[in-house]
Amino acid sequence: MIGENNPEINVDELMAKIRHEVAKPKGQPQRVIKSSNTDTSNLTLHLSYVESFLKNAEDRAYTRTKWPDKLNRFPFNLSKKFQKATLKLLNFLFKDQREINFNLLQALRESVFINGQLIAEISSLKTQLNEHLQTVDTQLQTTHERLQTVDTQLQTTRENYIRNDSYVKNDLMQQKRLIGLFFDEARRRLPAPFDQEQMQTFVNEDEHLLDAFYVAFEDYFRGSHEDILNRLKVYLPLIEQGNVGTPDAPILDVGCGRGEWLELLRDSGYISKGIDINRVMIEQCQARALDVMAADAIDYLQTLPENSLGAITGFHIIEHLPFKVLMRLFAETVRVLKPQGLVIFETPNPENILVGSNNFYLDPTHHHPLPSATIRFMAEISGLCNIQVMKLHPYPENQQVKGEDLAQRFNHYFYGCQDYAIVGYKHE
Repeated sequence: MIGENNPEINVDELMAKIRHEVAKPKGQPQRVIKSSNTDTSNLTLHLSYVESFLKNAEDRAYTRTKWPDKLNRFPFNLSKKFQKATLKLLNFLFKDQREINFNLLQALRESVFINGQLIAEISSLKTQLNEHLQTVDTQLQTTHERLQTVDTQLQTTRENYIRNDSYVKNDLMQQKRLIGLFFDEARRRLPAPFDQEQMQTFVNEDEHLLDAFYVAFEDYFRGSHEDILNRLKVYLPLIEQGNVGTPDAPILDVGCGRGEWLELLRDSGYISKGIDINRVMIEQCQARALDVMAADAIDYLQTLPENSLGAITGFHIIEHLPFKVLMRLFAETVRVLKPQGLVIFETPNPENILVGSNNFYLDPTHHHPLPSATIRFMAEISGLCNIQVMKLHPYPENQQVKGEDLAQRFNHYFYGCQDYAIVGYKHE
């Protein structure tokens, strides 16, 4: 009865058809998932677990055609006919359930397939998004570099403008002073001609025509205000050890220039004064409330009494002086210093070949390089003692040659200290 109404072959054909329909998309999700990137690997792994569960469920959902081995043992080892009849009865009773199970399996497989496609789409979109973001990042980086270049160019243009503007203003002030002086003298003398004294006044003014130029030159080649200020800090321990910069032992800076050393001394609590012949630099120093006056170094020192100063300093001044004037500077320095008074003179170091052969001559007002041995001898012969030579400002290490003996000697002569300072003391 069961066999006639529900022949087994019909069930098998139905199952074969279902398996065929279920198996159609079976390989597609795997190919799609295979192409997903590492960001979707967890989702792909979960889908693999679901696939294995579905496979196991599908195997269990097929029509049973064989008596289970476990039931072949006593007391379940029934006759073959009874086993076959039992199986047909069970298959008939659970036919609807199997159909439901296969429908659920089909629905789940469709879900797995759709999820696989979604994973592939997410991976593709993520890849496209990453490529787009990378392109945007590259464009932003290029734009940033261009903006930096433009900013650097603008900064350079601004600095050049400020420097040129400062030079023009200072030069015009000098020209205005000279013209005003000329008219004042002319009003006093006209219609009489200029006498020798008045003509000498104009000659003296002529010496200051390049003051504005030299200020601009110093700003360009010497370094910024902050750079020089930081370089000069190396001398503060000498000032402290010498017990100078007090009311009874003040410091005189000859050729004070832009006043960085005086500013550093003032901020450190020391009493100091500066002299220079460049009127523009003097005005700049006075604008910063520094004690500076216009005077020639030798002429001013000759006005001072003996043993009246605690220290005399000069930074990049002695290379501007002829030999006889330099000897007079040392003689007057020793005369006006108090016993144990301090002397500091810094100058370019010609032992560095690049300095001695090129950099020194960038300044057209320099006379000639001064080897440290020569200046040391001049200091000793003038009466200074405990003389030391401080080698300063070598080139950065990243500009030096790497290596041992020969490279070190090369670095010493080409990339070594660009300046040195003679430090000495007056005898007690």
